[in-house]
Amino acid sequence: MDTTMQFQVYGEQALLEDAKSVITDLEKQVSVTDPNSELYRINQEGTGTLTGHAATLMQEALTMCSRTDGALDISIYPIVRAWGFTTGNYQVPDETTIQTLLAQVDYTKIQYDASTGTVTIPEGMTLDLGSIAKGYAGELAADSLRKNGVKSALLNLGGNVQTVGSKPDGSPWEVGIQDPSGDSSMMVLSIRDQAVVTSGGYERYFEQDGQTYWHIMDPATGHPADSGLLSVTIVGDKGSICDGLSTSLFVMGLDKASQLWSQSDDFEAVFVTDSGTVYLTEGLKDQFALTEDYADTKVKVLQR
Repeated sequence: MDTTMQFQVYGEQALLEDAKSVITDLEKQVSVTDPNSELYRINQEGTGTLTGHAATLMQEALTMCSRTDGALDISIYPIVRAWGFTTGNYQVPDETTIQTLLAQVDYTKIQYDASTGTVTIPEGMTLDLGSIAKGYAGELAADSLRKNGVKSALLNLGGNVQTVGSKPDGSPWEVGIQDPSGDSSMMVLSIRDQAVVTSGGYERYFEQDGQTYWHIMDPATGHPADSGLLSVTIVGDKGSICDGLSTSLFVMGLDKASQLWSQSDDFEAVFVTDSGTVYLTEGLKDQFALTEDYADTKVKVLQR
């Protein structure tokens, strides 16, 4: 998952190590670069078996692909690689290359047998569960802590935040959300026992010929998503759902994203648009506050 982990756990050190090992074990199963991982072998051989948490992750990822009508597609890895986001060798691919690779991007062609964990993919397809894996890993780690009696913890996996309970004094955890156009926190969410995941173009990008290109790709075009959104924050009980939705709703744009939210009951969201307006779903209105430097930011509440 290639990310920095920061854990704040009120409990025994051994419990923290147990939670970390859950994350490490999942990474070993679903890495796209480790030849020993189950997912790597599937990508190389076209078929294989996922076990344990990796099998569950695959099922959840495919469910998210379907739920978002392909705005999240776990077969988009070759496109991301062509733009250089997996290697650091950034470039704008020619359109012929993009269209050739897009022909292999289609999650509906993935054959998955949940009863056995068997995955079969067409020749040329490569799978990557990274768009949902960090959220799922945080979810597993938090569950591990809860099962061992921890009542208070905050886990940060590279911006994927999972909380366990409240702070030791009973107050909610305060999770800052970055200004996608700057370096400061523009808002704070008060959270208890939930996940908070933010996706934005500012996280990874490069510039070429005066144009900015970010890492969140639109599976429909093979280009960086151009939806009018600068960041999307999702709050919910399941880290995997929050992770998958933060990316896919960024791709979908405000109108389609808010429509999906209005039809759902398992998440709330904050959208920052390229006009600078913040759109907040109604379930977060009592948990949301702008920071002092952003007090004049225009905020609109979305209602069902």
